[in-house]
Amino acid sequence: MDILLFVDPGLEFPQMYEHIDKLEQYLQFPITRLKPPHTFEYLFYEYVPRRKNPALEGVPGLSWPGPQCRWCTARLKPRIIDRYLRELKKEFEVVQYIGIAADEQERVREFRYPLVEWKMAEADCLAYCKARGFDWGGLYDLFRRVSCWCCPLQPLSELRTLRKHFPELWEKLRYMDAHTWRQFRADYSVEQLEQHFALEEERAVQGLPLKGRAFYAALKNRLGENAGETGRSL
Repeated sequence: MDILLFVDPGLEFPQMYEHIDKLEQYLQFPITRLKPPHTFEYLFYEYVPRRKNPALEGVPGLSWPGPQCRWCTARLKPRIIDRYLRELKKEFEVVQYIGIAADEQERVREFRYPLVEWKMAEADCLAYCKARGFDWGGLYDLFRRVSCWCCPLQPLSELRTLRKHFPELWEKLRYMDAHTWRQFRADYSVEQLEQHFALEEERAVQGLPLKGRAFYAALKNRLGENAGETGRSL
């Protein structure tokens, strides 16, 4: 192994940056940190692309990525790695090793995937790392998976955890959603999620159900007449 790469999109949890520093010390091997030429914030708020939808022509910002348009994945990670390696390939034969686990084989396409070859699933990898003192600041005790903290594609359970354990990031998420043209998710804005989770907490104290018709009737009442416009039948 000649180079270890970490692509920093700028949206990792603080604990992840601490983990990278700790890993570098443990390995006694430098980790090359790459950053995209434009920050997520610039692309999110300011960048003006050519748009297929005439109604959005000239509207600044790519806003939130979605299942059909995960612009952040390409712009903030693979392209950065490809650009870096392209220069190396002019002088060297490059073999790229990627840490996709054995239970993520649907993501395997090309290159070398040592975790797949060793048949190490995500749980195996976590156990291996924890046995050597790596705990990611407790992130994997809270989340099933750890990626960019503001990802709109994470499940409600992860967003609920974000709100509870990282209130400062949750407040930033509320701000971001209030200052862009696309709603955070098809079913909820961040402000509606705030109301959703707050209602759950209130009903839990009262011993009332957190699912079913009664809950969603109460949520619809909480959100008001505009609840039906969220794309979810409440």
